[in-house]
Amino acid sequence: MTADAIIGLYTRHAQQWDRERGRTLLERAWLEQFRHCAGDGAAVLDLGCGSGEPIARFLIAAGHGVTGLDSSPGLIELAQRRFPDQHWVVGDMRRADLKRQFGGILAWDSFFHLSPDDQRAMFAVFRAHAAPGAALMFTSGPAEGVATGSYQGEPLYHASLAPAEYRQLLARHGFTVVAHRANDPDCGGHTVWLAKSG
Repeated sequence: MTADAIIGLYTRHAQQWDRERGRTLLERAWLEQFRHCAGDGAAVLDLGCGSGEPIARFLIAAGHGVTGLDSSPGLIELAQRRFPDQHWVVGDMRRADLKRQFGGILAWDSFFHLSPDDQRAMFAVFRAHAAPGAALMFTSGPAEGVATGSYQGEPLYHASLAPAEYRQLLARHGFTVVAHRANDPDCGGHTVWLAKSG
């Protein structure tokens, strides 16, 4: 199983994933920190946005315009149907080039599906889309390594760099770490990074 197989997996199982994702926001406390860091009404780029539920819905209800990018056409179709006033794009985050900057960039439960080298390259993508003072939030693993889970009977790839390398990459691309927690018990065990651009 490689990272390149992730796009096909989410494309094949878009409807099932949407049904199983649930609408409970375990992420609420982190999303509130992200919103505070980005600023009221900041435009948000949601990389790996899925179907827009529940995270984009929360951000839209809080007054943020959302541009969502996902590699699954089925998930983007659901998001477009639910939130037609927002901007939804079928695309690969590794090659994102939206020609604009955002006050908030989010890669929640998506960034960690990339290979280590692709994760390293993503920091230039984050930088290119970050307005001055933008908030960046993403989830990773708690330590360096590769883990393969499963979804719908298919292998599901995850990878993480070492925390020290994430800090180095953020600093190199002009981001300052605002908050970081590994295996947050209040957020379903997520490891979360929140940073702010200079």
